[in-house]
Amino acid sequence: MNQTHQIPEKNSHVSLSDSLQALADMSQGRGATLGEILNAFEAKGFGLLLVILSLPSALPVPAAGYSTPFGLVLALLGLQMLFGRIRPWLPEKAKKLRLSPKMTSRMVKAGTKFFGKIEHLVRPRLHWIHQRGGRVFLAVLVIFMSCLMILPIPTTNTAPAMVIFLVGVALCEEDGLFGLGAGLCGLAAAALYAFVIYLAVTLFREYGWEGVQNVKEVLKEKLGLAE
Repeated sequence: MNQTHQIPEKNSHVSLSDSLQALADMSQGRGATLGEILNAFEAKGFGLLLVILSLPSALPVPAAGYSTPFGLVLALLGLQMLFGRIRPWLPEKAKKLRLSPKMTSRMVKAGTKFFGKIEHLVRPRLHWIHQRGGRVFLAVLVIFMSCLMILPIPTTNTAPAMVIFLVGVALCEEDGLFGLGAGLCGLAAAALYAFVIYLAVTLFREYGWEGVQNVKEVLKEKLGLAE
């Protein structure tokens, strides 16, 4: 008998790995829209949506063009968290955004692989993330990182998207310590953007717009990523 992963039931704790696999199952065929994903996983709150929307930019999945629209949706979700909304809401236009089955498969594979490496570190603890102050902290972090994702700066979308991914994991697994770790990673992401902006300004002063266009290559060289 073939076994399929069921959509998580309301008020039941289901691991992130099982949730991602359920997403893959429901995305077979035409692929799932954000509206369909929202309806299926609404009971899990904001956590899983943060994970799903940050995955294309957070992990090495070819997903050109996803950072800006998903960044806008993530910022909207962050604002809802900030104002104390319990269940996420998306406008009709955002609900119609569709993830292709191929893209979803890549996302689930990469996300499950990454989460498998850190799953033993994640567990329910430090429940401050369920308190008002904790939600505000995570909401501000998501909003700030979403704004960084939207900026058209090459090679930098991964860092803020990964922070949002970690926030989503913390919410899904009810891990306050992991939420604090996401905050520290957020500081690192902000420092990276500050360095990139400084580098771009320096190159612009020395070489004009041609220098700015070479930020990607210079950044790779500075970070030791040059081939």
